[in-house]
Amino acid sequence: MDHPRANPALPAEPIHRLTTPIKHYLHIEAAGGIVLLAATIVALFFGNSPWAAAYHHFWHTPVGFSVGAWRMEYSLEHWINDGLMVLFFFLIGLEVKYELILGELRDTRQAILPIMAALGGMVVPAAVYLAIQHEGTAARGWGIPMATDIAFVVGCMAVLGKRVPHGLRVMLLTLAIADDIGAILVIAIGYSTGVDFTALAWAGGGLLAIAAIARLGVRAFLPYILLGIAVWYAFLVSGVHATLAGVLIGLMTPARHYVGPELFREFLDSSATLITAEDTPAQRKLLEQANRLRQAARETVSPLAYLQTLLHPWVTFLVLPIFALANAAVKIDVGQLFSQVALAVMLGLLIGKPVGVFLFSWISVKLGIAPLPARTTWPTLFGGACLAGIGFTMALFIATLAMTDTAMLEQAKLGVLSGSVLSAVLGMGILWSMPVPEKVE
Repeated sequence: MDHPRANPALPAEPIHRLTTPIKHYLHIEAAGGIVLLAATIVALFFGNSPWAAAYHHFWHTPVGFSVGAWRMEYSLEHWINDGLMVLFFFLIGLEVKYELILGELRDTRQAILPIMAALGGMVVPAAVYLAIQHEGTAARGWGIPMATDIAFVVGCMAVLGKRVPHGLRVMLLTLAIADDIGAILVIAIGYSTGVDFTALAWAGGGLLAIAAIARLGVRAFLPYILLGIAVWYAFLVSGVHATLAGVLIGLMTPARHYVGPELFREFLDSSATLITAEDTPAQRKLLEQANRLRQAARETVSPLAYLQTLLHPWVTFLVLPIFALANAAVKIDVGQLFSQVALAVMLGLLIGKPVGVFLFSWISVKLGIAPLPARTTWPTLFGGACLAGIGFTMALFIATLAMTDTAMLEQAKLGVLSGSVLSAVLGMGILWSMPVPEKVE
């Protein structure tokens, strides 16, 4: 008697020889940091080349469309920062919900340390910034050094390999999620201006409509996409930053699957009896069953997990590199590096971040409210805290919101780049000098 194979493979085609390695590469977390780094280097090259003016002019090209008297036109950079980046923030919303319901943040005791570390990693850098730059419009930049860039941190940990204890690795990833929550609140509270409450009410109505159709059991993505665009536009004109629409919709995405294992097994069993049939009526039934089976297979996975898996490669390998190309073309001017804005941002990341993360972690452990991560020493934790000073993506994003003056914005970006590079070098240097933790049997 033939037994079914435990994990049968679908027929392979010649194109799979190309697509299979690419798919494998796209699901390697560290690869995202490599692509983002490459995009940053390209942007820096053009920003410091004879073609710098043309490069900046390209990203300020107006792009838009009109319907009758209504017209919507923004620069290409604006479309990226306020439009394309919504996908990034939507993914953050999905990841935050996952961590709160299924991940590290659902366990209060396990979550306390990274949450406290993230809190320290936001409060102390902001304090360092304001200690240096507390007057005038530049003081609005206090939120810039508060963010941690997960892609680059993951890349650094991948290079360090076994020198990063698993407990510290989990802590840093969870810290980055908690840090993202803080950054979202900072953007919503600190960098929303001239709020139009009518537009905000329309946005609220759109979110209620999304909740309503989800309650009715609507599974197709198109209604959600259309309502999501409407909510995004309402936020865009309301004065509250439009990317928050992505976060809120991400948090509303269902985390449970609609078809359980037993029901799906019934679908498989009922389909098996039709596969060998050769008469036309049975073939038609098989086609109908195949469509139902495809729908059932999709719904064995929660929308949250499905969208995370679907969007992660697109955000990591397309959205963030395009954002870097549009925003990281900073002119490297050593003299500007010692301007107050650049220095405040750089020291906020390089000193404020590790001190805040380490200090709040130390207090939490000493008070007995949280345990130190497994196989992690205090020097190793400090090395990880230094890596948290890599603030690239979110820090650049907040800089574009905080600094309305072009010269100050360039100084802030220079501070982000220098602070992130120095934090990466310092953190990797400390962790590289640490002995490889012994594996606990």
